[in-house]
Amino acid sequence: MIREHMRIAAIDLGTNSFHMVIVEESSGKGIVEIDRVKDMICIGRGSISTKMLNEDAMDAGVATLKRFVLLASRHGVSIDNIIAFATSAIREARNKDIFLQKVLDETGLNVKVISGPEEAEFIYYGVRNAVTFTEKPDLLFDIGGGSVEFIIADNCHVHLLESRKIGVARMLERFITTDPISKHELNLLDQFFCAELHSSVEKARELKVHRAIASSGTAQNIARMIRFLTGRDSEVVLNNSSFSRKEFQKLYRQVIGLSASERSKLTGLDEKRVDLIIPGLILIDVIFRLFKLREIVISDYALREGMVIHHLAQHGPGSSSTTSCQVDIRRESIMELAYRCHWDKAHSSHIAMLCLQLFDELQPLHDFDATDRELLEYAALLHNIGTFISISAHHKHSQYIIINGELRGFTPLEITIIANIARYHRKSSPSEKHELYAQLKPRHRKTVDMLAAILRIANGLDRGHRCAISSIHAEIDREQINFCLESRDEPDIEIWAARRMKSLLESVTGRTIAFRFLGGQ
Repeated sequence: MIREHMRIAAIDLGTNSFHMVIVEESSGKGIVEIDRVKDMICIGRGSISTKMLNEDAMDAGVATLKRFVLLASRHGVSIDNIIAFATSAIREARNKDIFLQKVLDETGLNVKVISGPEEAEFIYYGVRNAVTFTEKPDLLFDIGGGSVEFIIADNCHVHLLESRKIGVARMLERFITTDPISKHELNLLDQFFCAELHSSVEKARELKVHRAIASSGTAQNIARMIRFLTGRDSEVVLNNSSFSRKEFQKLYRQVIGLSASERSKLTGLDEKRVDLIIPGLILIDVIFRLFKLREIVISDYALREGMVIHHLAQHGPGSSSTTSCQVDIRRESIMELAYRCHWDKAHSSHIAMLCLQLFDELQPLHDFDATDRELLEYAALLHNIGTFISISAHHKHSQYIIINGELRGFTPLEITIIANIARYHRKSSPSEKHELYAQLKPRHRKTVDMLAAILRIANGLDRGHRCAISSIHAEIDREQINFCLESRDEPDIEIWAARRMKSLLESVTGRTIAFRFLGGQ
């Protein structure tokens, strides 16, 4: 049986790097990351053609795993709760049994070698818990050192699980001998990728796939370089961010003709990916072209997270299922953050309910859609989590926590909008003097203005944390909005507080606001 709080570690022994993530699962809070570490030891270097792991690489691998096990134990993870999977380079090595026995003898880790399709399946489990799928199938791909996994899935079904031996380290070793890469070698690699992707492309065309989701360090590094190139904040969480084919082509043209020494000076490029980035760029260029994609979305979750989610689903009542349709990861992520911050559930849930009523009643005055309504609800649920840090200026603390809370299923823009709505639930109104608000485009500022104004009214209407107001109806004319309230008790304190909070909504709507108590139910 799973304990109330269970900590596990998942280690991915990849061709380029070994990664470990340590998480804790508990009721309400869901899966919370405790620590994360990686070491790019390149255990597959030279072994892709020889099918033999060299002694130095094996020794480096064992030394890294010793450190990982020690770190996990310091976080309270027993050896029995460390799961370790080996992928492409190790599974293909003829001397893998020697390495795995050495790992077992010196670290106590029993490493499982997984097949390509198994790797693709675990990647799917990870990605579906970071990025929201829809009813339309998406292409998922994970660029490793030895292999690249391709998955086509929607929110309920997996239509394709493939693993191709076209990882960036393998392609570098097999095709690239010139620096910068010659036109001939570039064309050879391009043609090889096209041939290898044929079956995946046919399946994607049959299912009318237009969006791709990419995981792995190579894709994330390319996304971060594009953010530098386009002048966007490169330090934000990349999960659910995206880049277009046009943005990618600009980076591709800038980098593909550079030598290794020139690439090493590029802002945003990981120094250990200076060589690997070239086959990575060529592969993504081919993927854009063959699959006729509009954009590629980045997932922070992949194999390791999929290992964790699958393990918890198999060994206890975890929060994520690996077999049913995708859960609402946006709402689940919001609730997990709220619980981690010891939220006032009754108060925040009631304010969220009032916000949705106000949003619907004020529909004639705004042109916002269901997504805006959803963001308002989530901002309302999280508006007070800043009290976890302190009561003073808690609206600013709420904004900070939301921005840095690693919410899953949201784009960076959506997270920024939620954070700004929560930020302006009290005190000063939205201002371009505030950095996170100023960076928004005018249409998104308009969204924040209106939704924050609604949240202010709702916050006032539960000033006493009594959850007294049960229903709101708005009477709207050219000059005034009259809010008619139903309450189980006389809402004197609530009306007094709402009047103090009404100025932003009056400014946004251009109407004066009044409140009227209709009586109880």
